[in-house]
Amino acid sequence: MVAELAYRLTVRDRNLLALVWEHRVLTTGQLTRLFFPTPERARQRLNHLYNHHALLRFRPWAPVGSKPWHWVLGPAGAHVLAVEQGQSTAEFGYRQDTATAIAVSPRLAHQIGVNEFFVSLHAHARRQGGAVEQWWSEHRCAALWGDLARPDAFGRWTDPSIDGTAATLDFFLEHDTGTETLARVTAKLGGYADLAEATGTTTPVLFWLPSPKREANLRRRLGTPEIPVATAVHTPDTSLDGPAGPVWQPAGATGPRRRLGDLAHLWATVPRHDHTQEGDHDAAGS
Repeated sequence: MVAELAYRLTVRDRNLLALVWEHRVLTTGQLTRLFFPTPERARQRLNHLYNHHALLRFRPWAPVGSKPWHWVLGPAGAHVLAVEQGQSTAEFGYRQDTATAIAVSPRLAHQIGVNEFFVSLHAHARRQGGAVEQWWSEHRCAALWGDLARPDAFGRWTDPSIDGTAATLDFFLEHDTGTETLARVTAKLGGYADLAEATGTTTPVLFWLPSPKREANLRRRLGTPEIPVATAVHTPDTSLDGPAGPVWQPAGATGPRRRLGDLAHLWATVPRHDHTQEGDHDAAGS
């Protein structure tokens, strides 16, 4: 069955499976926006992968209505990805009980929120240009930098730019859900400053916050930090541009909100990490 599955998998299927493995869990809507032209095509293909155990799925409980299907890597999908890397499933690091544990994890909403940030950037890039050149998971970040800093994700965004002077922004994402004290949130910047000193590369930190009040209180605590920081609010009424749009306010600054691409130009002199030797990962291959 696995051999038949491997034969029938498309390049898109393999990219989808690899992305789900990297980022633990994605919803039907998120996978649709990343990989498929229509919701119907997405449902058909995701169900096909589910029927062949390449993906597993669950629906979180909701007090009213129902939530979308959430997808994690299945055993057959893990086997295919492991073989591609010349590994056994055990060497690959897959265990079905671990993969499905996110279904009952208190961090499920947080993980979906982190993934939504990057899915929104991909959707914006497809509509209006630009590119998500890197999207690294918390796990990958921890493996590289966890002794100093543990971001929720690392990203690289290239802005299309109206005047033709495109700029690229590397950033660490802190997706805040309001569950931590602001003292603990601001304390994280010490680790990022230590990381910058250790690596010789200063990477801006983006705080993606759940409410204007939370953002205002955080900004009062931040002052003017020693590394580049910007804040924005992830509210349902955010423009269609999402995190790519004019929602960002650099710490220590006032004035109109800036687009993510504006931050790329603002911090254009900040040196970027060279990840060419660390397995660059372009989510969704777009």
